[in-house]
Amino acid sequence: MSQPGVIHRARRVVTLDHAVPVAEAVAVRDGLILGVGTVDEMRAAWGPLRVDDTFADSVLLPGFVEAHSHSLEGAIWAWEYAGFFPRLGPDGERRPGCQSFDALVDLLRRLDAELDDPTESLIVWGFDPIYFGGERLAARHLDVVSSTRPICVIHASLHLITVNTALMEREGFADGCDVEGVPVGGDGRAIGELQEPPAMSLARREMALLFGQLGDPASLRRFADMARVVGCTTVTELGASRLAGDDDLALWTEAASADGFPARLVPLLNPARGQQGTPDEIARHAVAIRDSSTPKVRFGLVKMVLDGSIQGFTARLNPPGYLPHPDGTERPNGIWLIEPEQFSAWFEAFHRAHVTVHTHVNGDQAVDLLLDTVDAALAKHSWFDHRHTAQHTQLTTAAQYRRMARLGMNANIFSNHIFYWGDQHRAITVGPDRAARMDACATADREGVRYSVHSDASVTPLGSLHTMWCAVNRVTASGDVLGPDERVSVDRALRAVTIDAAHQLRLDHEIGTIQAGKLADFVALADDPYDVDPMVIKDIDVIATMVGGEITAP
Repeated sequence: MSQPGVIHRARRVVTLDHAVPVAEAVAVRDGLILGVGTVDEMRAAWGPLRVDDTFADSVLLPGFVEAHSHSLEGAIWAWEYAGFFPRLGPDGERRPGCQSFDALVDLLRRLDAELDDPTESLIVWGFDPIYFGGERLAARHLDVVSSTRPICVIHASLHLITVNTALMEREGFADGCDVEGVPVGGDGRAIGELQEPPAMSLARREMALLFGQLGDPASLRRFADMARVVGCTTVTELGASRLAGDDDLALWTEAASADGFPARLVPLLNPARGQQGTPDEIARHAVAIRDSSTPKVRFGLVKMVLDGSIQGFTARLNPPGYLPHPDGTERPNGIWLIEPEQFSAWFEAFHRAHVTVHTHVNGDQAVDLLLDTVDAALAKHSWFDHRHTAQHTQLTTAAQYRRMARLGMNANIFSNHIFYWGDQHRAITVGPDRAARMDACATADREGVRYSVHSDASVTPLGSLHTMWCAVNRVTASGDVLGPDERVSVDRALRAVTIDAAHQLRLDHEIGTIQAGKLADFVALADDPYDVDPMVIKDIDVIATMVGGEITAP
């Protein structure tokens, strides 16, 4: 049965619809937008609807769309945070983090003393040694806490972990092994750093605990609650969770169907996460699961991961590669997380089945491989609206963006890196010139590539106001402006976290702007991003969100 319509009056409605860019009010019925305009216009068009003044003092915008995040943002808080920057937890409390190796050891000692079972693993997350002069976190740092209890420190990038000797001895690789990504010291013994999933999986119990959390409906609820707090009405799972069978699909649909669930979810299938069969069979599965979609959960897109992390030195870079070690020795190139031949076979099968593929490519060498693969797939199978998306695209050059535009691709740019790691990229990983053109939104604009910006939560905190702020200001943690010519306007950044993010998810006909016929997904802000000093965009208060016409307060 149709519900009575409501006119939501606001201080200003910013629609991002070029035909009616601002309005006084928006009319909503049955979770859909009836129209925008003045209150009188809405009543004249739709009858004597009730006027709701909940947002009378707020600015209404389209709900933010986070097109690259992970449900791990809700799951990983099962363990203590040990990152460099203070961070809000799902309970709203601020965690101070660890600003030194000694602080990490102190945190681990406190947690060790709180555990009764001497065999229980001690896990913390968010630490990144790059903030401490480039010294690698190794087993020797953790062994001072315990020589018997397994300890696992998950790095901020989620591409590396560091474990202690007790864990390595339990798993039998303390003396080294032949798995790529297990560096050894001068004595031939593993130093305790495990780079990328094949090596990280050597910590079997700890990784099982981590990924087991992804299967907990409570983790999905925390993920959605955190999205609500920062104004995101649609969030993605970029391929960390399994979507192999009916139980996997039911986890998402049942969690999101709960009363008051405050976000729409878009989980992407990752063929490397437990999918069985030939590339064509997996592609058919990706198509088939679209039928399991609901208004709150959308299936049918694919995510693959080609390389690693720049700050973890596991991304694949073209020459001249990484800056050398402090001792002057050359750093090796990163790691292919999918062998190029396997990537090509999977990609072509998905493309042929008209399945949009999102590909993690941090380094410019990985971008080259992606572009070559897309070019080859298009030469064999024409598809005019594929929307294949390069994810992160941190070192993508102008020439690569030109080629991306010619191929009809999208980009999702990791703007948060400028703040969280810009200083380190300039000094430690790639040098000042390449750091200045990292996460190059303005270049993507100049070369005609449609893009969004993202947080990659839980790598950095979920929040589109912050990713906007980074794209507009490009200010590092030290306060420097990194690559001022790559800054973009507030309008461009706002479109990157709304309509252009929705476009990448093939949802721009339903969300991303406030206009008649679309879903009533809004964010209510205390201030208009167009009116405030650009440096305070990230500090604008989120008053509430609306998803399908239902108001959800933070």
